[in-house]
Amino acid sequence: MSAMRLGVNTLFYLPGEVGGSETYLLETLRALARRSDAPRLVLFTNAENEVTLRREFPMAEVVSIRVAATNRFARIPAEQLELPQQVKRAGVDVLWSPGYTAPWRCACPQVVSILDMQYKRFPHDVTWLAARTMDVLYPLAARSSAAVVTISEFAKSEIVHFLGTPAEKIEVTLLAADSSFAAPAPARPAAVGAEPYLLCVANTYPHKNIALLIRAFSRIATEIPHRLVLVGKARLGEPEVAAALARAPKGRVIRLAQVTREELITLNQRADWFVFPSLYEGFGLPVLEAMTAGAPVLTTREASLPEVAGDAARYGDGRDEVAFAAALREAIELPTDARAQLIAAGRARAGSFTWDASAAKLWRVLQRVAAGK
Repeated sequence: MSAMRLGVNTLFYLPGEVGGSETYLLETLRALARRSDAPRLVLFTNAENEVTLRREFPMAEVVSIRVAATNRFARIPAEQLELPQQVKRAGVDVLWSPGYTAPWRCACPQVVSILDMQYKRFPHDVTWLAARTMDVLYPLAARSSAAVVTISEFAKSEIVHFLGTPAEKIEVTLLAADSSFAAPAPARPAAVGAEPYLLCVANTYPHKNIALLIRAFSRIATEIPHRLVLVGKARLGEPEVAAALARAPKGRVIRLAQVTREELITLNQRADWFVFPSLYEGFGLPVLEAMTAGAPVLTTREASLPEVAGDAARYGDGRDEVAFAAALREAIELPTDARAQLIAAGRARAGSFTWDASAAKLWRVLQRVAAGK
């Protein structure tokens, strides 16, 4: 039997800009390529990602759709009109769209991944026009696909709630941390200095709650020797973050807009605590990455985060600045043996999630859909 021709719609993928969606796409494709019954990948690429994907997956067939992912007004029509034509010409058995949206009509069966419904819970994370576009495209993708894949039971419940998609149509494939986060890393980057530090990795969308973290840190800064290291790009929550920074103790908060993967791993491994105050996550991959790196984690009980972290993290109230400051202080003061137990539990918890298991479940969905079942 010849290998399945799996079409992959990567028109959403803008290297270095789409956060966890990029990790999800690349790690899943790598895991599928490792299988003994690996599919024949047919990647439908955009102007920005073609070179990256050709280099990463030299065995794949690449179909270039020369549209810029940064231009939504061009990308959406290309996905709805040109992509189906290219899919038909390529003769793929099933089309997987990992980035929330998919063509309304296609010559083959489809599977779409919808990773969360964040914009519904946090409308200020996106522009009004972007939200209205998603109001059209997300339900369209869910209806036109034979199966919907998501990344947590929480995200599944959100899709059922907001899109009305039948629960039996949705499959959950949990994510994983790359094992490289556990590999020995070089010395800490010079930019963070010699003092102990708390690490948070998140772009400044409102739901990431970075401003509250800064305010909570500022409340206890005189009691602790730590700096707060923030890794992430400026997004729509930046005005509130800037206001919090203006009142923070001078020199105690370090911002790194962008770091290399090696630097990110080192920062996680050297952090005294990884702090993730997010109010909404479809999965919360940075938590697993920190656990893999051996950093104890303080996060919130919001959305999917308890599902991912379980009993291997400490929790604080991300909606109450005073309470979160208290949780941060308690974490820092945790006795050495309790801290070591938490780190060990985190590593064990993270190790129970693998990309091979995630891809295997997706693969079963793709095979079922391709067979018309």
